[in-house]
Amino acid sequence: MVTGGTGFLGSHAVKALADAGHDVRLLVRSPARIAPALGPHGLTDVDHVVGDVTDAASVAQALEGCDAVLHTANVYTLDPRRAQEMRDVNPRGTANVLRAAHERGMDPIVHVSSNAALMPSPDRPLTPESPLGDPPGAYSQSKVEAERIARGLQAEGAPVVIVNPVGLLGPHDPHLGDFSAVARDVLRGRLPFVVAGTTPMVDVRDVAAVTAALMEPGRGPRRYMASGGYVTMRDFAIEASRLTGRRIPAVALPGRPMLAAGRGADWVQRTLRVSLPLNYEGPWFMVYGAKVDVTATERDLGVRFRPPAETLADTYRWLCDAGLVSRRKAGALASPA
Repeated sequence: MVTGGTGFLGSHAVKALADAGHDVRLLVRSPARIAPALGPHGLTDVDHVVGDVTDAASVAQALEGCDAVLHTANVYTLDPRRAQEMRDVNPRGTANVLRAAHERGMDPIVHVSSNAALMPSPDRPLTPESPLGDPPGAYSQSKVEAERIARGLQAEGAPVVIVNPVGLLGPHDPHLGDFSAVARDVLRGRLPFVVAGTTPMVDVRDVAAVTAALMEPGRGPRRYMASGGYVTMRDFAIEASRLTGRRIPAVALPGRPMLAAGRGADWVQRTLRVSLPLNYEGPWFMVYGAKVDVTATERDLGVRFRPPAETLADTYRWLCDAGLVSRRKAGALASPA
């Protein structure tokens, strides 16, 4: 059973699981989302139960007859206006799904967390042994609390497997999440000023491959990291310029002043309920981004992560093909790769 199967990672994971020969059932809030999310992957008729991870009854119905669980559902946005929603839904949904699966003896129970749950880690790379962190921002804090629940079940001996991916990018993002929207805006030339610093990135297709590789019972509690490497926001613009043949500007601004501006922007958005193209949590990741050690993931699961440049190129081509960036703006990207 897969939660979040019509989301970015979830839809790619459903594809990877189906390719590996698994029968998949989705827990979805709206069946109308299935075709747009899974159609690009060649999947149109997928077993599903209508419900929500915060509703224990629908979770129980979706789990009926299943052997394993992949929990990817969460509210992901850096919009401070949705802070309370994330703090409520992400931990509560995780508790409902993972505990119900454990009670039914399911194995494995895979929980997708985030590197954000382990940050900051200024002195050493993030590894599966890293402790929970204390990051700012509602999204990151909600991921800490959700992983705390998953780790608690691991301590009880439950076969919970935690995956901590870094920032996800790649083609076919059904709802154009915040990171994909940044890539779109860079390609459009609408982000001439970017935050200095580095951030780890991973291809969504590779994380989907990780989740499929984990669907082996009897291995017990485990944790794995997922990262393809590190990029700066100027790298986004440089790759876009190379692919399109246009000069796409990206002036890097010092990170710490941007943090101060982000705090102010968050206050304005929460107080006036307006949307601004700046927040605190995003620049914080760039300033405090930690290295990630994927040695155990590659060794145990046989997954090899694409380099960021390949992921960026495929993302930009998809944005063009999907009509999210005009062919005039995309330049050479309008031609077949």
